[in-house]
Amino acid sequence: MSVSTTPLTVADLLTDFDGAAPDELDAEYQRLVGALWNDGELTDEALAATPLLVAHLDQVDDGRKGYLLVLLGLLAEAEYPVAGEVVAAVRQGMDRYLELLGAAVNGTPLTLALLYLVSHFPADRERVLAAAEHLELEPGDQTRLERGVRELDPADPDLGRVWPSPSVWKLTDAEREFDKEWIRGLTPAQIAKNWENDTRTMLGYSGAMAYWAVRYGVPVEIPGVAAAAGAAAAPAAELGADTFGQYDDALRCPACKGSLEFGDDKVRCASCSVTYPIARGILDLAEGVSEDVSDVTHEATSDLLQKLAEMPSMGLYYESVLRPAYLRIAGANWGGAVTPGDEDDYVAEHIAPVDGPVLDLAAGAGRWTAIVARTVGADRLIALDMGLPMLTVLREKLPAVPAVRASALDIPFEDASFGAVNCWNALHAFPDDAATAISEVGRVLRPGGTFTMMTFVFDSDPIARYFQESHFFPSRPEGMLLFTEVELRRWLADAGMSVRDYSGPGCFAYVTAVRD
Repeated sequence: MSVSTTPLTVADLLTDFDGAAPDELDAEYQRLVGALWNDGELTDEALAATPLLVAHLDQVDDGRKGYLLVLLGLLAEAEYPVAGEVVAAVRQGMDRYLELLGAAVNGTPLTLALLYLVSHFPADRERVLAAAEHLELEPGDQTRLERGVRELDPADPDLGRVWPSPSVWKLTDAEREFDKEWIRGLTPAQIAKNWENDTRTMLGYSGAMAYWAVRYGVPVEIPGVAAAAGAAAAPAAELGADTFGQYDDALRCPACKGSLEFGDDKVRCASCSVTYPIARGILDLAEGVSEDVSDVTHEATSDLLQKLAEMPSMGLYYESVLRPAYLRIAGANWGGAVTPGDEDDYVAEHIAPVDGPVLDLAAGAGRWTAIVARTVGADRLIALDMGLPMLTVLREKLPAVPAVRASALDIPFEDASFGAVNCWNALHAFPDDAATAISEVGRVLRPGGTFTMMTFVFDSDPIARYFQESHFFPSRPEGMLLFTEVELRRWLADAGMSVRDYSGPGCFAYVTAVRD
């Protein structure tokens, strides 16, 4: 029997997509997408194929319409920010998109795919918003749509605060003024670049949600951890030098690795004469001051107190709003496979310290510090993070747990200091240096102690991975970087740890490793 070697045309691929059985639909869609688009780049076939895709919307059911609408959005996005011929070709179908939108029902996969697609066309802003008005969209969808079809106003740029939607940012007057202040310091080119990154991030969220919905159904809402009323008003009571003094054999000066001396009113490195402030239970090893001025301890501590007083409520805001959205994007948690309770249970069940203190590394606002404290006891626990807003909230939640402000890439403790280390939902916050952080964990962990960790890996689906990477956060303006299982296992082995458990649904990576 002879086998045809004639390349498939786009029309052939559309026919195969139309006729695919449910269990073959994703594979046929990937073949179609791959002929026109690859990792954000257009193929030579994209321009000629676009009118075929638009016309084909009238030949498929609503479920397959959603797939095609997502593909049209990807094609338009590939030419952002400079609209070219493909964008013009996709826009030729605007009348049909708006007709579908006008007949759509709020919350369906088809509607989410339509919202993602039409958000690419600011020139049609009034028509788009009018067609969607009857839907009475929930605030997140509505403000994402409004932001997508808005042009940049260089005279009054509205930057940042778009993810996961503009509606979630309830800013105070002081926070708004803070935003305006840093925006005023940008050049026109920086303003344009920030606007483009904001747009890509917003479209990344809308596109990921739409793509998941057309494959699996309507996303579910997973609530965040509710913020306690007034919890961010002030940090907890003082924990002084005597509290940190119990770690004097293990703590080391970040500047020179010398030992630290804990007096009644100061923490000082005996080797390099740098003094570090303590305020409200936070030892700030990121802000050392050389002892060449008078009353340096008072000045350093006063400076830290001032910074703590100026901290906004970002720590609590992160837990209640931003983190659930991040789990959807990074972990593909649109279906609610992972709940806050699931994460808590894993930490409590897998952390198994040997003798010695326990470190909650990159502890953030203390969400899992609390779980570790309940499991191993607050009296043997210390929290470490670089973010003062987060540590401020942590100390309010957990007044018995001391906190250290320092880098996870250079943990200021002696080798084999800890019986266990937990690093939950944090490794991806410094992805370019993840191997260094894991190496540091291996260094400070005692033999037989456990390292519990949760992070995220890239989606194996190239479209879903594209939407993951399309998120441009301030911590990494090049785009979001996640990991692979192979990388994580290699870094753990290089750090002298053996993996006891590797699990997790979707793109979650739950890991328990033991120091050899």
